[in-house]
Amino acid sequence: MPASVAIAKRSFDIAIALFAILITLPLWPMLALAIRLDSPGPVIFRQLRVGRVGTHHTALFEMWKFRSMRSDAEKASGAVWATKRDPRVTRIGRFLRKTRLDELPQLVNVLKGDMSIVGPRPERPGFYGKLERAIPFFAERTHGLRPGITGFAQVRQGYDTCIDDVRRKVGFDHAYSMRLSSLGAWFTTDVSIMIRTVMVMVTGRGQ
Repeated sequence: MPASVAIAKRSFDIAIALFAILITLPLWPMLALAIRLDSPGPVIFRQLRVGRVGTHHTALFEMWKFRSMRSDAEKASGAVWATKRDPRVTRIGRFLRKTRLDELPQLVNVLKGDMSIVGPRPERPGFYGKLERAIPFFAERTHGLRPGITGFAQVRQGYDTCIDDVRRKVGFDHAYSMRLSSLGAWFTTDVSIMIRTVMVMVTGRGQ
């Protein structure tokens, strides 16, 4: 990724994140209240994720989301992928996931520099070794690139439910990285993905 694209992308991320927080902020206390009334536990769900990968360093960060599952969702099972009609998802959580409103707190992650608006989805460290062994070039998907709230894979496929879902997403992630070679290609790609993401939110086609 050329330095000009990296600077423009980061500046764009900050501007979009600030704008999105400004227009959605009135929703945050209402969503927080709905989550607390629907099930016990914290409003914000925090989880360690793998961030930008460098030649000699892999960044880890705490990703934030509005909680959409029971607070004890993985107490017995440990780290597992979500499934369709997952019984661990709360009633308000199903609405949050369909509209992608559960991901609003990740705008704070963008401002902190942990994430980008558009990029590969950040994976959990507990799954990383298994995925790297099973899927060629899996780790390279975030090499030098911040993971994103949305991306090529997210608007086409939704949440991962198995390793085959991740394998398909890797192809989308690498296709996205190839679009970062010029300012024009990056800008049109990111704007297109953001528009498709808004359509998913408005129509409730998230998972």
